[in-house]
Amino acid sequence: MIDLPKIFDVRGNLTVAEEHVNVPFGIRRVYWVYDVPGGESRGGHAHKKCKEFIIAVSGSFTVTLDNGSDRHTYMLNHPYQGLFVDTDTWRTLDDFSSGAVCLVLASELYEEEDYIREYDEYLKYISNKNLGKL
Repeated sequence: MIDLPKIFDVRGNLTVAEEHVNVPFGIRRVYWVYDVPGGESRGGHAHKKCKEFIIAVSGSFTVTLDNGSDRHTYMLNHPYQGLFVDTDTWRTLDDFSSGAVCLVLASELYEEEDYIREYDEYLKYISNKNLGKL
């Protein structure tokens, strides 16, 4: 988790995210997820090259990160905090509150070849990478 600057103002607060300052990579793509029906999950994949920075700009949701051996779950519910997701990390997003908006800053443009969408394939990929076979 990375805290972003929170600039207080009686007219409303402001938070900024800047590449290579508080976002640890250059930003090439921005997208957001919203209107997630109750009980639905998002994510369920890993990236080989793309790094992501995930922010709950409204509402809340959980993000579970899995590196093939350890899992950690984070509650995102502050628009002034973001979660850095490195390459080779399986992620799932769950428990979206009503009205939640998930903003994602990505280091790469969309490339389907960068995705690993099956968990068993992900585990094989990580195993081969750790053995130096990739």
